[in-house]
Amino acid sequence: MAALNGNCYSISHGNVDKPFLLFSNNYSTSIRIPQKNTKSSSLSILFSPSLCLCRRSDKTRVTTAFASMATTTSNVQVEELPPALDSTSEPPSVFDGTTRLYISYMCPYAQRVWITRNCKGLQEKIKLVPIDLPNRPDWYKEKVYPANKVPALEHNNEVIGESLDLIKYLDTNFEGPALFPNDPAKREFAEELLSYTSEFSSGVVGSIKGDKDVGAPFDYLEAALSKFPDGPFFLGEFSLVDIAYAPFVERYQPLVLDVKKYDFTSGRPKLASWIEELNKIDGYRQTKRDPAELVASLKKRILGI
Repeated sequence: MAALNGNCYSISHGNVDKPFLLFSNNYSTSIRIPQKNTKSSSLSILFSPSLCLCRRSDKTRVTTAFASMATTTSNVQVEELPPALDSTSEPPSVFDGTTRLYISYMCPYAQRVWITRNCKGLQEKIKLVPIDLPNRPDWYKEKVYPANKVPALEHNNEVIGESLDLIKYLDTNFEGPALFPNDPAKREFAEELLSYTSEFSSGVVGSIKGDKDVGAPFDYLEAALSKFPDGPFFLGEFSLVDIAYAPFVERYQPLVLDVKKYDFTSGRPKLASWIEELNKIDGYRQTKRDPAELVASLKKRILGI
C-alpha cells in the first residue's frame, strides 16, 4: 500500500479551470478568510461548520489523553488569515529566519500540515503563506520551492515538502503536544494506516467514477477505529493519523452523499463518532471550508460536471 503523502500542484476554485488535483480545502466560521461569497445550499446547511462549534460541557466526555493532545473552543486562538498570494504579489523575505508554511486554502495535503501546526500551538512560530495555485507567482518556484507545489515549509534556511513527511517533521522538530504515540504497537499501526491513505482515496474516487463498492474504504476505517478502545480516534488518542485522514473524509462525506446518496456513517458508529469528535478540535475546525464548495469542486474534477 502506498501512502498518500502528496502535495497540490493546482487546485480548482471559483471559475478557474484545468486544475491538476481532485480536491479543495475547508474553513470554519471561527476564522476569517478573505474570499468571494458562495451560494448556500442544503448541503452547506447540513454540513455547516457552524454546527460543529462544539464546546466542553458536562455532557462532553474528553479523555485525559485526548485533552492533552488537542484544544477546545474555550482557549481557541482565532487567526486573521491573510489573502492568497498571486502572480501580482510581492515575495516574502525568503530565508530571513522566519519559519513559513506555504499552503493553499483549497489543498487537502496542505490542510494536513496546517492542522498539525494549529494542534501543536505553533500559530506564532510558523507563519502561514497562502498561495493562489491557479495564478501562482513566478517567484514561488524561482525563490522558494522549485517543485512549485504546496505544502512546503521554510525552516532553518531550507524548504521541504510532502504532506506526510511534513506533519512528522513538525511533530518532531517543534514544541507542543506530541501527536505521535510512544507505544510500539500504536506506532506500528499508525504506519500501517498512513500507508493506506492512497488506497483509501483512490477507492473512494473510483467508486464515484464507476461501479466500485463505495462502502469498502469506509469499512476499513470503521475496523481501524476498533483497534484501540482507549479513545475515539485511530490510536485511541488524537494523532497524526487522524490529521492525515481528516481533510479527505471531510471532502468525501458530502460528496458521496450528493453523488451516491450514500451516508457512509450509517451503520458505522465508530466512524460517526470519530467525525463528531474531530469536529470538536479547534486546530482542525479552523481549517475547514464550505462543504457545498467542496462538492462543486470535486464533482467538476472527478465527474466533469
